[in-house]
Amino acid sequence: MNPLEQRIKYKFRNSLLLAEALTHPSLGHETQRHHFDNQRLEFLGDAVLQLIFTEYLFEQFPDSAEGNLTKARASLVSREGLRALAEELEIGRFVMMGRGEEASGGRVRASILADALEALIGAIYLDSDYVTARRVVLHAARTRLTGIVKDEADNNPKGQLQEVLQALSPSSPKYDITSQTGPEHEKKFAAVVVWRTAILGHGEGRSKKEAEVAAARDALTKQLWGSVPTTTDATACPPEPLSSAETAPEQPVNNLSVSADGHQ
Repeated sequence: MNPLEQRIKYKFRNSLLLAEALTHPSLGHETQRHHFDNQRLEFLGDAVLQLIFTEYLFEQFPDSAEGNLTKARASLVSREGLRALAEELEIGRFVMMGRGEEASGGRVRASILADALEALIGAIYLDSDYVTARRVVLHAARTRLTGIVKDEADNNPKGQLQEVLQALSPSSPKYDITSQTGPEHEKKFAAVVVWRTAILGHGEGRSKKEAEVAAARDALTKQLWGSVPTTTDATACPPEPLSSAETAPEQPVNNLSVSADGHQ
């Protein structure tokens, strides 16, 4: 394995694909010879990366809104995001480029590093399969993904509360909308979060979801779950004893006894 293959923990079966992924167009332009370059692989790798990160975020954050997922993905596949990842892998050391491009700082240029990384992922996909490319990408990007997970947790009170409560009991928190006020275009919702019959938090918002998030954030601040019994419902709420009317023996009607043959 060459040093780059060691860094990405993947050995190419077709070394020409690796060479193509690392060839910048400036090499062919400068030599005036026909050279393959990484532009086509870059096109493919961009799509593969988009899918890998989209799938990861979709699975990792089941309660996140589309806008949050889109924002997280954009930070991962942006030019600066890919440049940072390419720098961690030291891809710039391995890119083959024209002397003029190198002299002008091409090995550290964000666009060249991002394009080379996308081309490299496209080459891995062609050399193996999607599952392998996904493994390589998620391993290489693990530090950045950990940061996104932390940021998302900070912005996801409902997910945080779910984790805290499920560590104490299998019971999940439930959210109830207690009221809605205001005109149709300016409604205001109030919500509570309930766990094992106890109200842990209150919240308000311009939508039901916003109110639920506020209630979860309130619950995380108050931390009232410590005073809630974690016994089973049957133990926590034993059945009430029967009333005296239900336990009293049946009385004869009109004080008349009835014989077995039905005659008085």
